[in-house]
Amino acid sequence: QVTLVESGGGAVQPGGSLRLSCAASGFTASTYAFSTYAMLWYRQAPGNERELVARISSPEGTSTMYADSVKGRFTISRVNANNTVFLQMNSLKLEDTAVYYCCAQSTVGRGDYWGKGTLVTVSS
Repeated sequence: QVTLVESGGGAVQPGGSLRLSCAASGFTASTYAFSTYAMLWYRQAPGNERELVARISSPEGTSTMYADSVKGRFTISRVNANNTVFLQMNSLKLEDTAVYYCCAQSTVGRGDYWGKGTLVTVSS
């Protein structure tokens, strides 16, 4: 069973930075390797729907996409050797406050997997 564990959340003042990590494990011959999964970060603020924040392609992350609200401030990256994806968040704003979720999206029909989320609170 593929498991995703997010970390790095916390409280930060506006203008600050955080780096979220998502460690993936449990890949087998049936799930295929981490590198076959596109990796995504979503977030959900209280009272709001879950929204896509960033996506990085498989296998090497040569393609990335970002929500307009985070372009130029957030950077997604992956290290396949460590089965890890990162979200570097700079110039944080109050409206970035949310629970951030990591998602592994199979590119070979092996389904999607989600982490349990990590809370980011931007507050002055």
